[in-house]
Amino acid sequence: MQEEPYEQSELFEHHRILVDRGQAMLRIDKFLGNRLEDVSRNKLQQAAKAGNILVNGTTVKPNYKVKPADVISIVLPYPHHEFELIPEEIPLKILYEDESIVVVNKEAGMVVHPGHGNYTGTLVNALAWHLKEIPLFKSGEMRPGLVHRIDKDTSGILVIAKNEIALNRLARQFFDRTTQRTYIALVWGHFDNEAGTIEGNIGRCIKDRMKMQVFPEGNQGKSAITHYRVIENLGYVTLLECRLETGRTHQIRVHMEYTGHPVFNDERYGGDKIVRGTTFSKYRQFVKNCFTIMPRHALHAKSLVFVHPETGNSMSFDSELPDDFQQVLEKWRGYRKSEQ
Repeated sequence: MQEEPYEQSELFEHHRILVDRGQAMLRIDKFLGNRLEDVSRNKLQQAAKAGNILVNGTTVKPNYKVKPADVISIVLPYPHHEFELIPEEIPLKILYEDESIVVVNKEAGMVVHPGHGNYTGTLVNALAWHLKEIPLFKSGEMRPGLVHRIDKDTSGILVIAKNEIALNRLARQFFDRTTQRTYIALVWGHFDNEAGTIEGNIGRCIKDRMKMQVFPEGNQGKSAITHYRVIENLGYVTLLECRLETGRTHQIRVHMEYTGHPVFNDERYGGDKIVRGTTFSKYRQFVKNCFTIMPRHALHAKSLVFVHPETGNSMSFDSELPDDFQQVLEKWRGYRKSEQ
């Protein structure tokens, strides 16, 4: 039996299993239940019903009998259980909600899901309260309904599933890269081209495990592609629209640092220093004032397009830039005018 290490992208797992030639015929939900640790048979059945289990490239039902030399591919939207999830009554900005999904506009400073050092006060803690009557949010899963995430200090749009079929179908869309995600970023420096694409594998930083880094050559890291378009040139900084083709951890922040244009006030990737501009004390004070107004990196998940997991209709959501972001933009516009 050959099983390749699963690939984690966003909040789901991809397994690929080559069945031994001596394997006796067995229902695929039972076969996978024996192979995959901490995955219940019910979850496997839901994944199959959503079309997330393929054998030799074709979707199969839970009662499919595994045969020798079959190649099984499965996408599961479930991370491993870690600790108890505590529902908390925290206000949420809900853009849309129905029987299958809820779309929220996350504020900067809120962690998406519990983890080491952030057991409470997260978006998932808030959702566990808001959806406390929903079976999926009573399941004991640590990240119920999540198929993608954004960083703590990134604001913007997230979609969350409210049942297991919706969860599996959304996970498949993110895995297959059929969703459309657009971010707005304020970054240091001027761009010679109005649009472009940044490609470079992203993986855990060799020197600092809290960071990610680009591996331009070789097999390290995972493929990452970011498309950008200049919205507004503000002199020493530029406002960009970034569209993700892949969804790696810190992708835009890492790609921008790699190209010499770190995201404005991004402490982890060098954007919290004066990367471009003059040495005058007046200018240094101006930048410091901007950092005070927006004490986080200038990145906002502005829009999201996906197919509704139940109806099959295209769903499109957009959000305004938060106040701190807009204030900093106005300050840079004013500064640029004063320099002309």
